[in-house]
Amino acid sequence: MTSLDLPMVEVWRLYRGRADCENRIKELKADFGLDAFNMRVFWATEAALGMTMLAYNLMSLFRQAVMRSRVQYQLSTLHGLVLAIGGSWSKGADKNHLMLSLSRRKRAWFADLWENASVPPNFSFAPQTG
Repeated sequence: MTSLDLPMVEVWRLYRGRADCENRIKELKADFGLDAFNMRVFWATEAALGMTMLAYNLMSLFRQAVMRSRVQYQLSTLHGLVLAIGGSWSKGADKNHLMLSLSRRKRAWFADLWENASVPPNFSFAPQTG
């Protein structure tokens, strides 16, 4: 309900941008601990808030640029899917290798993520000449 004197379509356009904000606030509280920090000094609290927002924005960028999924995974899910994977570093004669501990079923999916990470969506590269 609204008290605005606008056509229904205009009211819908006005409010549709706010439709998902409660989910983002819930995610900031649950996954990033936004409701759990309160420093004794104002500037410390502001710094903690700034770092939390930076972490959230980096994960949001990761979701958009690398995951490219219609599903917006929360941090706890991303942690299990892509962030907490065991591995070891192997130095070779000509190259270094990162050996990841992935099940056979998950390897192709994970390789696609690396492809997404190396080439941004809608990006074209034109080499410079001269």
